[in-house]
This record gives sequence, structure tokens and C-alpha cells, in this order.
Amino acid sequence: MKTVQMTLDETLVEEVDRAAEAMGTTRSAFTREALRAALARRRELEKELRHRAGYTAKPVTPGEFDAWEDEQVWPD
Repeated sequence: MKTVQMTLDETLVEEVDRAAEAMGTTRSAFTREALRAALARRRELEKELRHRAGYTAKPVTPGEFDAWEDEQVWPD
């Protein structure tokens, strides 16, 4: 691991400390997990944007997926 210095406003540090204590963890562990979660959300958003761009560049054409309609099973 590497130690890094960050500048955070005091109220954010207090809130993080309360959350970390309630979870039985440390400020550092809480922050590491929060950063991992934020990065995962960012990766997911990037995938969604690429997916959207792909369908914008090459939209579904009428009839393109009609062959699969009979394969779908819709529960009652």
C-alpha cells in the first residue's frame, strides 16, 4: 500500500469517521472501499456510454430481431 495525503473538508471527514465507526472499520478502509465503488460506477457508466454510442451509430433496423420473438417465453 501507499500512503497518500488528501485535503477534505472537516464535515466530510466527520461523516466518514462516523460511518467507518458504525461499520466497525477504519477511515482508510472506508475510503478505499468508497474509491473502489466510485471507480466501478465510472467503469459501468463508460460501458453504458459506449453501448449507447454503438446503437446511435448503428440503430436496430426493423425486423432485425423478429426471428427471436418466437423464442421468448413470457410467464403468465
